[in-house]
Amino acid sequence: MNQVVAMKTFIFSIVLGLFSILGCQNPTNHEIIASEMMEKQAQELETATFAGGCFWCVESDFEKLEGVIEVISGYTGGHEQEPTYEEVSAGGTGHLEAVQVRYDPARITYKELLDIFWRHVDPTDAGGQFVDRGSQYRTAIFYHNEEQKRLAEESRDQLNESGRFDKPVATEIAMAQTFYRAEDYHQDYYKKNPIRYKLYRNHSGRDRFLKKVWAKSTPITEAQSKNKAYAKPADEVLRKNLTPMQYDVTQNEGTEPPFNNEYWDNKREGIYVDIVSGEPLFSSRDKFDSGTGWPSFTKPLEPDNVLERKDRRLFMVRTEVRSKHGDSHLGHVFPDGPEPTGLRYCINSAALRFIPREDLEKEGYGQYLKLFE
Repeated sequence: MNQVVAMKTFIFSIVLGLFSILGCQNPTNHEIIASEMMEKQAQELETATFAGGCFWCVESDFEKLEGVIEVISGYTGGHEQEPTYEEVSAGGTGHLEAVQVRYDPARITYKELLDIFWRHVDPTDAGGQFVDRGSQYRTAIFYHNEEQKRLAEESRDQLNESGRFDKPVATEIAMAQTFYRAEDYHQDYYKKNPIRYKLYRNHSGRDRFLKKVWAKSTPITEAQSKNKAYAKPADEVLRKNLTPMQYDVTQNEGTEPPFNNEYWDNKREGIYVDIVSGEPLFSSRDKFDSGTGWPSFTKPLEPDNVLERKDRRLFMVRTEVRSKHGDSHLGHVFPDGPEPTGLRYCINSAALRFIPREDLEKEGYGQYLKLFE
């Protein structure tokens, strides 16, 4: 009898564990799960190719991004076959030092990759990058299809119009050519030789230039201007200021228990902001009782602050919701909500801070008072 009880307890604990991971996902049958597994297997990564001077630095910058699966250092754009580092660095092959980025478009978009690229180079320098001089170190975007070409040209034009730089953008936008993988010792150089890499990068002047340029107040996009004050604090600050549950939910994609969290039954008027960054996310005007035990909303208060990503854990496809500036895991969105949107943003209370209507002005969110007039 004790063995039976133990087995039932074990099975029950597994079910509870799955429930906590799935959060407010509705139950799915075996056919749906099988279909989603096939979709996951069929998902193909996409490729982007950038030249931004020393490929050690460019590889390092792109590999830090969520959704980037692999970054390869190499050579492209030249006329010789199978060039070596010595040949390319001497400037006689026509190649540029470049990187190929393999990424999951469900987690990071090509447009986002472009934004990262512009923020890590001097696009106005046609003669190289920082201490590395010569055409082999100039900047370029090599597009793999017409959509990439269109987005690259649009982002270049926006950067020119932003007034960020005193000189026009000199970055070439060209069709992708044969990409030759660089020698093994160049791959992940910043990991294999961290001391040498840090010394090189520090003395190159790259980071000092970027810090100076991007400290200017003129933003690239209207959304950045609107939310430029919101940012994610350092990890040690988060660990100090957040509760264990808040940290686990926002930083580790955790899930709080249903019906046992701060805001699931909150009926006061006000707005909900990211517990990490303070950026506005949802309004009580769009909150409804979904019966799940988590705060649920029909739409975001500020759509630009709420990002959606494919979540393929546990062999199923869901849509994760994250904050833009705080990069906090918030919850998931499902297509089973009420009118007018038909959506259900199922959000963890632990990812939110509620600001009641009467405190909006005092807290610096006075522009949202008009929602409750």
